[in-house]
Amino acid sequence: MSSRLVGVGMGPGDPELVTVKGVGALRAAEVVVVPVMDTGERGRAEATVAHYVAPEKIVRVVFALNERTDRARREAAWDAAGARVAALLTEHRSVAFATIGDPNVYSTFTYLAQTVAELVPDAVIETVPGITAMQDLAARSGAVLTEGTEPLTLVPVTAGVAALKEALAGPGTVVAYKFGRQAAEVAEALRETGRIDDAVWGSALGLAEESVRPAAELDGAPLPYLSTLIAPPRREGGRGGKL
Repeated sequence: MSSRLVGVGMGPGDPELVTVKGVGALRAAEVVVVPVMDTGERGRAEATVAHYVAPEKIVRVVFALNERTDRARREAAWDAAGARVAALLTEHRSVAFATIGDPNVYSTFTYLAQTVAELVPDAVIETVPGITAMQDLAARSGAVLTEGTEPLTLVPVTAGVAALKEALAGPGTVVAYKFGRQAAEVAEALRETGRIDDAVWGSALGLAEESVRPAAELDGAPLPYLSTLIAPPRREGGRGGKL
């Protein structure tokens, strides 16, 4: 029987937002891999997994999660992590990989799955979707992500503030991920495009240090790296006006 690797979305950090199917996948797996940085601290995915499986099932694998400039170092870390998970698949029939958010949205699992598919061609690779930070922030802030025919644009600010400005100049809601280190530039872009009054941002959603605030209160101070922003468009015409 082929071994099975399942990428499981753990949501933004609140253990209560892991799906029933996600919990089932974690418990059904023989081991659960969690990504950690080379500094070794416990990440959000690992902290969430710990609510559902015994510590002895958790395998910590180092990824270059914070490496964006040294491509050689990043590639080497991906290769090493992929080899470690490939080895686990030779020892176990089922391995789960826990990732914050959703495994198909800006997830480390994407790169891991590509590497494992090359190393273990007969392995079955699947994913279990997870609740995203933008969904959680919308729920906690009351922001409506989309109405009627509005588009939804998701931009990682690691791609640069120019990409965010371009999106803000267009129609529909814009969501920005990972904008904390460029909070001042993001606030400026919101003001320039007339989007700041209705925009909200949040970080550490569902955790003790949670912060959900209007974007108009951004003062230029750096925020946590994994901060999320929702900038809705102006909505006029009352109920159903965007249909």
